[in-house]
Amino acid sequence: MLPLIKYISWIAILLSSTAALATVQSLEGSQPLEGTQPEGNFQPLNSFGDNPGELTASYLQPSKRAKSLVVLLHGCVQNGEILAEQSGFVALAKQHNFILLLPQQSQNNNVKSCFNWFSEQDSAQDQGEVLSIKNMISAVKTQASIEQVYIAGLSAGGAMTSALLTHYPELFSAGAVIAGLPYPCANDLAKAISCMRNGPSQSATEFVKLAKKGNETVNKWPRLIVITGSNDKVVNPKNSSRLAVQWSKLAGTSLIKSKISAADYQLTLWQDNEHQPQVKLVEINDIGHGLTVNSALEDRDTSAPFLFESSHDSALDIVEFWGFKWKTQ
Repeated sequence: MLPLIKYISWIAILLSSTAALATVQSLEGSQPLEGTQPEGNFQPLNSFGDNPGELTASYLQPSKRAKSLVVLLHGCVQNGEILAEQSGFVALAKQHNFILLLPQQSQNNNVKSCFNWFSEQDSAQDQGEVLSIKNMISAVKTQASIEQVYIAGLSAGGAMTSALLTHYPELFSAGAVIAGLPYPCANDLAKAISCMRNGPSQSATEFVKLAKKGNETVNKWPRLIVITGSNDKVVNPKNSSRLAVQWSKLAGTSLIKSKISAADYQLTLWQDNEHQPQVKLVEINDIGHGLTVNSALEDRDTSAPFLFESSHDSALDIVEFWGFKWKTQ
């Protein structure tokens, strides 16, 4: 019999936070996923080896010439394919010719379809959901002869992205965490509530030491972009700041830090001596818990949960930070 925590939802955690109660009630009352179907040409990933996390997955392959893979981990109450379409990741996959892999949580694992980032049996290295996602990535890499792998995650998916980047830094070229948390911010329910509400109890230096344990031979850590809303009442923005500082310390001591202010957001960059950003923190003004989209761009839609209209388009910013600045012919 699986431990009870396997069935505790992300929303159950939110219910323990008075500040988030109104958000939870509105989410549960709206039931946004009913009657909504994805429209993209997704294919099921039927065979990928061991699946201890009991996850499913689908993928979009624009062409057989694709040499890059982007993994997108959805948040709670979200369908990965719908998130990929409405956020703009599908349009960007077709434009830049990368394969888009979409692991999907089930209500059997978590009643609100959240990845179980706070359960050690699912977030520890080579266990549960983490191992299932790793095996999905390995299968697609082998089948499509992929050269570069990137990963992005929103909310609970962002927390799981932090875990995967920490456990397997040599597997990824770069990552993105949106409204997420550093790993291992929590390994049980009480710590998860505290981390979400107040921010991590660990310092960035402590997170660096934890990340390096077992990764002593890693010379180059994946580049990382971190995105948060300044009004996020579900996951304290301190989590994003702490994650960015942790990753800047992992990247090296010679990075140059700079800050840039725009009308709708602030950027903090950690650049190497060649002025290449290794870590980027985006703090978006007046935005709550979710991912921002600019509906002026192709195939964007804010009707799904945790998607917000903004001049800052998260998906575009992410893939440009990763280096997808050209259209594959």
